[in-house]
Amino acid sequence: MVSAAEQLAQNMNLSAFGKAEDLQRRIWFTLGALLVYRLGTFIPIPGINPEAFAETFNRASTGILGLFNTFAGGAVERMAIFALNIMPYISASIIMQLMTSVNKQLEQLKKEGEQGRKTINQYTRYLTVMLATVQAYGIAIGLEGMQTQAGAVVMDPGWFFRISTVITLVGGTVFLMWLGEQVTQRGIGNGISLIIFAGIVAGMPAALVGLFELSRQGSISIMLVFGVLALMALVVLCIVFMERAQRRLLIQYPKRQVGNQMMQGNASHLPLKLNSAGVIPPIFASSLLLMPTTAAQFTASPDATGSMQWLNYVVALLGYGQPLHMAIYVGLIVFFAFFYTAVVFNPQETADNLRKYGGYIPGIRPGAKTAEYIDYVLTRITVVGALYLAAVCLLPELMIANTPVPSTFAAVLGGTSLLIAVSVTMDTVAQIQSHLLAHQYEGLIKKAQLKGATPTSRRGRRR
Repeated sequence: MVSAAEQLAQNMNLSAFGKAEDLQRRIWFTLGALLVYRLGTFIPIPGINPEAFAETFNRASTGILGLFNTFAGGAVERMAIFALNIMPYISASIIMQLMTSVNKQLEQLKKEGEQGRKTINQYTRYLTVMLATVQAYGIAIGLEGMQTQAGAVVMDPGWFFRISTVITLVGGTVFLMWLGEQVTQRGIGNGISLIIFAGIVAGMPAALVGLFELSRQGSISIMLVFGVLALMALVVLCIVFMERAQRRLLIQYPKRQVGNQMMQGNASHLPLKLNSAGVIPPIFASSLLLMPTTAAQFTASPDATGSMQWLNYVVALLGYGQPLHMAIYVGLIVFFAFFYTAVVFNPQETADNLRKYGGYIPGIRPGAKTAEYIDYVLTRITVVGALYLAAVCLLPELMIANTPVPSTFAAVLGGTSLLIAVSVTMDTVAQIQSHLLAHQYEGLIKKAQLKGATPTSRRGRRR
């Protein structure tokens, strides 16, 4: 039963939401933008034979194409105008983050505040167009070389098809990049993350329906289906708990004199997230691990002989549930967890900022010793965070690999997809609560101003 206090808080939130017109407009704008994105995933690029491409995709759906198709909401499977999705922009953003740690000029731009951030964002957009152009041209060339039993994938190959494909796919990526920025500014939540979230969530109902259909046909038991659902719920609970986990370092500020008074030094905390790298390690690890598998599936065949047999051997070793696949997957996740944490968090810069404002960690000397201590703590909690990421991404894969559940559902029901979906949901809900809280504070301030102005207005009327 819900307590009276909790019920009162819920009623206050509902009433505040009903009065927060700006928040409602932001939510409707976000939903409209996501609807436009979903419609674009069903518009195919011109010049493609759908039956031939469907046959090719089904043959390679367990490789990197299956992962990208999950993030793109099925756009790759249909070779739609949003087939590249927002991935070039994410790659460009990660490259720019790495470059700011290496290049002195970019590092200086990062320290210039809002103007420097705008310049770096502009460079990221230019790099996104370059990466999308290269990827789109590679897709066009690859499509022209595909031959299936249903015929050629490209009905009229040539430069016209290549140019039109590049323009269409690059235009789709640029449009999604602009749409994501509009959602961030005028909607609710991070627009880029919400686009990926919408693509992942769009595939989950079909995957769940497929599981129940297999149970109805007798391929798997109904208890196994509920076991998969229970595992998903357990993984979601684990993600929520671990993503909120922090290691707080006590920061003490010294006393300071303001005028003739001596102000008491206050204390605060430096929060270090258990998982500072976010969802980047699983995405990078999955992409690198599935690249050789995808290449082998495009070139190898079941009756390959001679020098081509090693490709089939690679596919077998790196398949879902294989020991080599899991070992490399865990190793890559741990590596990228440490690597990306080192990129996004600089202990030396944090220690310098603390010393600049007079803050210090009790018992630790300011400067180099503080940086060493922060790095020591960050390394220890990153070990736990990396193991958590590996466990979340590996547990569903283990169950799918050791049960009759088809591997085609691994990308949708896997830990990587759940990790992204839950993280984006938590961030969006937090922003909605912030908007509601700000709206409530605005209402209180207006009431206080009206009450403060009442005696003055009365004296004016008496005069």
